Amino acid sequence: MLQSVFDVNTIRKDFPILERKVNGKSLIYFDNAATSQTPKQVIEVIVDYYSNYNANIHRGVHALSQEATDAYERARTKIQKHFNAKHAYEIIFTSGTTHGINLIANGFSSLLKKGDEIIVSALEHHSNIVPWQMLCERTGAILKVIPMSEEGELVLSEYDALLSTNTKLVFVNHISNALGTINPIQYIIDKAHGLGAAVLVDGAQSCPHIRPDVQDLDVDFYVCSAHKICGPTGVGMLYGKEEWLKKLPPYQGGGEMIAEVSFEKTTYADLPHKFEAGTPNVCGGIAFGAAIDYMNAIGFDAIANYENELLVYATKQLEQIENLKIYGTAKNKTSVISFNVGSIHPYDIGTILDKMGIAVRTGHHCAQPIMDFYKIPGTIRASFMFYNTKEEIDTFIASLKKAIMMLS
Repeated sequence: MLQSVFDVNTIRKDFPILERKVNGKSLIYFDNAATSQTPKQVIEVIVDYYSNYNANIHRGVHALSQEATDAYERARTKIQKHFNAKHAYEIIFTSGTTHGINLIANGFSSLLKKGDEIIVSALEHHSNIVPWQMLCERTGAILKVIPMSEEGELVLSEYDALLSTNTKLVFVNHISNALGTINPIQYIIDKAHGLGAAVLVDGAQSCPHIRPDVQDLDVDFYVCSAHKICGPTGVGMLYGKEEWLKKLPPYQGGGEMIAEVSFEKTTYADLPHKFEAGTPNVCGGIAFGAAIDYMNAIGFDAIANYENELLVYATKQLEQIENLKIYGTAKNKTSVISFNVGSIHPYDIGTILDKMGIAVRTGHHCAQPIMDFYKIPGTIRASFMFYNTKEEIDTFIASLKKAIMMLS
């Protein structure tokens, strides 16, 4: 179990998957930006739910339904407190970050008109680009893009120039999944609000590493996924300011999101149920809350400090490898390193590393505009979490050198 002092060897015992072998080698998991691993404390919550009180929620008077409802709503409150939302009903359970973004994009279809402008950044994941392109097609709004620099940072002077009284919405990720850049979202929010525009922040990559305070940021919408935060897949959350959530129409129709239904007229339920049609991922929501508990027990300051040590340690070693180029050298970044080696295709290196038991991500990382900017097909991405070690990085570096030798 966790200790008050950060001890990575004790923490690693919480993650059963770290004991397994891949191709006869001890697993080294450096694909955390895609999906983090799940501690036994969260796995036990999932098993307990399906073993002891699996039931639909909010609809039954029987004991199991009431127990499940209570656990689900307690999880919502945990998430509210973690992100410091003003009200629990400002937390909407979703299937993940992409769902939350699409929910907001759909809602603004009725609020935008031709000639309105919305702004995204050049550092976005496809899930924070495509829904807004679709929104522009539906409404006639114009999509504008904050450009990036060679270092992988947003050019804020260009952002300032893009803003106008026509700007209605700004969308930016808190941390780039492809480069690890931590964006200056407070500046972006303040500037947008100065012209009356709303801001949505994609927190999928930030929430594993830092603890956002949505009231302090004064952000209008914040989205994330549990599977990046030691929780299960298929569940996430959308935070929205109460005034915005009341203004937006429901995303889906069905059970749970209604107050009354007749064939003549339907009235919608209050928040948060207005946006939670159908049977939710009850177990996922409860486990999401357990994952939040787990990471807070370690402490986000301790997590950030340790992960920065890993980032610095790995970066220094990678910089010593001939012909290796790191993409994303922002002054403010998290524990993600994207790189290529000479003309070797990233897929080939990733395949050989897998044979050595090392999991990295290769490709464009659902961020093709970034790859187009650098004129490359993709990168090798190593992403670290608080349960990784410097010893694993040493093995990764030695294995990478072997792979380069084999492919040169």
